[in-house]
Amino acid sequence: MMKADFYNTFQRHWKDAEYLYNDSRWPNADQLYGYSAECGLKCIMIQFGMQVDNTGTPTNKDQDKVHINKIWNRYETYRAGVGASGYSLLQQNPFDNWDMSDRYAHESNFNQSYVDPHRNGASLVMSLVNKAILEGILVI
Repeated sequence: MMKADFYNTFQRHWKDAEYLYNDSRWPNADQLYGYSAECGLKCIMIQFGMQVDNTGTPTNKDQDKVHINKIWNRYETYRAGVGASGYSLLQQNPFDNWDMSDRYAHESNFNQSYVDPHRNGASLVMSLVNKAILEGILVI
């Protein structure tokens, strides 16, 4: 099994999502924004105390080995636990209507107005990751 690298995965999913978004390929862009945001948050959550095993997989499988629609809310547990007030997310989870199983949905279900909130959420996560790097919380 390959070791998880949440930072690299965060970056490459964002980059690919942007290519697809700019080509109006909404379904796959949408999925990749979700994966990007998930991985970006997990980068920070590890720094805030989330435990991972030797493969980089979260050890709390029920609560931490989940996708963005759930990890967005879980992130707050770790952030609040270390008092990192400058790393807050939006209170309303923009990924509430995102689900990994949507990758099986017909492309006619997706459009720019559906994808934009997910893109904006992933962009917010990117800002937090970049801030964590600049402030030395996340060392890559």
